[in-house]
Amino acid sequence: MTEFAHAKINLCLHVTGQRSDGYHLLDSLVVFAGIGDGIRATPAQGFALTVDGPFAAQVPGGDDNLVLRAARLVADQGVSLHLTKRLPPASGIGGGSADAAAAIRAVLRLRAMAGQMMAPDPDLGARILGLGADVPVCLASHPCRMRGIGETLDWLPPLPDTWVVLANPGVEVPTPAVFKALAVKDNPALPDALPHWGSAEALAAFLAEQRNDLEGPARAIAPQIDGVIAALATQTGSLIARMSGSGATCFALFASEDAALDAADVLAAEHPEWWIAAGMIYPGRADMGQLMRATT
Repeated sequence: MTEFAHAKINLCLHVTGQRSDGYHLLDSLVVFAGIGDGIRATPAQGFALTVDGPFAAQVPGGDDNLVLRAARLVADQGVSLHLTKRLPPASGIGGGSADAAAAIRAVLRLRAMAGQMMAPDPDLGARILGLGADVPVCLASHPCRMRGIGETLDWLPPLPDTWVVLANPGVEVPTPAVFKALAVKDNPALPDALPHWGSAEALAAFLAEQRNDLEGPARAIAPQIDGVIAALATQTGSLIARMSGSGATCFALFASEDAALDAADVLAAEHPEWWIAAGMIYPGRADMGQLMRATT
């Protein structure tokens, strides 16, 4: 069983508070791109993980690997997993969380194919959240508004056709350091009611009025982010350029595929040391309602 681990993009990310246990409260619009890693799951006697791809060397091994931990949550027997790692690690686009979520989906589909459905488990959702705040939203891989510490997901209205270019300067920005550097942690949330965006231009105009509260702290830690955002913003057809998540990956939105692909080509020629990818914003998963009911 194969699954695609979509890159997660925080179109905006408002930090609205901090709980007594240290977890930060977020209000974020999250979408997923046709750019990502791949997971293949095969029934086996025990649990094993192999890795290839351009970033394979940066995937931690051992039984504590997040992909293996995720698979164990939903497997009733062993499984052999193979990860093709195309997304840079620690880059603000949910690579590890997307891989863990894809492993969960792959194992659940293996079980369904074998007629081995899971018994109701009221604690499973909490255990999935315990893997990481981004794992539930990556499990859905559906455009949504994410609130709380990542446990509250509301489907977004249908999105217009929109393309994205991702760029990372090859710098890892540790998420804990970015949150620690955030001076104000009780910032305004998104509007209660979200509009319907009839075009990519309308979506970008709305986003221009929103924020990524982690962008400033991340820029202070990794000044290279300034140059990435500036380069994305000056590409022909770029509607908005911003950092995703806690960085250092940044994105630009485009209204057409040709404009996005041309921009990616230009950036790759000008900055061969950067990781750059282009793709369409994924519209959502038709089967996700059933899958989420099975795991939350």
